Amino acid sequence: MLKYVSRMVISAKGAYVGLAYPGSDGTWQTESKGYQFWTVTDANGYFWINNVRMGKYNLYAFVPGFIGDYRHNVAITITAGSVTKIGKLVYKPPRVGPTYWEIGYPDRSAAEFYIPNPNLKYVNRLFVNQTTERFRQYGLWDRYSEIYPTKDLVFTVGVSDYRKDWYFSHNTRRKNKYVGTTWEIKFNLNNANKNSKYKLRLALASATAAELQVRVNDPYWAKSPVFSTGLIGDENAIARHGIQGLYRLYNVDLPGSLLVKGNNSIFLTQSRGGNGFIGVMYDYIRLEGPLT
Repeated sequence: MLKYVSRMVISAKGAYVGLAYPGSDGTWQTESKGYQFWTVTDANGYFWINNVRMGKYNLYAFVPGFIGDYRHNVAITITAGSVTKIGKLVYKPPRVGPTYWEIGYPDRSAAEFYIPNPNLKYVNRLFVNQTTERFRQYGLWDRYSEIYPTKDLVFTVGVSDYRKDWYFSHNTRRKNKYVGTTWEIKFNLNNANKNSKYKLRLALASATAAELQVRVNDPYWAKSPVFSTGLIGDENAIARHGIQGLYRLYNVDLPGSLLVKGNNSIFLTQSRGGNGFIGVMYDYIRLEGPLT
């Protein structure tokens, strides 16, 4: 039986809103056996979802330009021929303090970062003049090893441009074998509050057999990182010439005692090796200071 849901309201235009069953991790992304119904809010934040199959659903939403997901706190039961009005939904993106710096644009894709020209031996002429699908060229994962043959990517906040200086995939480097890599983000602090915690927001657009580790001011600091994702991802976006897979958001506490007044560095290590397709794609990174 079919029915429709009509005239719900969300507080942001251009939001993606959908009815779905939760997957194995509680989100809509990993649900593969049930039905999903999605739409986009209009300029005033209104949306309609028509012709929904009967059943009980969760309502999810996400908004380009903001990190995280919205999930309605009450399940919605759809019955034949009915109209359900939800009312106003307000999504408050996660935040604890002011933005010190950010890299990228939060849209669940790595498309805004630097995508190199392909090896001349593998050029696909369909995408030579493309500006939006350059990532579809063959073998771009190996270009990282050519562009950074001995040292990894270093990004300096306030100097570097993520559209030119942040590689679109944090994958392995090809030596005698494929090995993990460590990227460095350099930034300056006018003051470091030693008794507070800073928040590092790591939004990933994709991951494949990867482990992302975070260290502060020493790439080899202790044997244990400040944070590790553990082994994550099997999307194969790097190997399949994609630009996004499953979205993941990690909210990492950085003790102020690890930071100093002046020059600081955050090291992002993708520690797994083995082949050229292992790695992560970043969607967006932000450092928030403590609340004052």
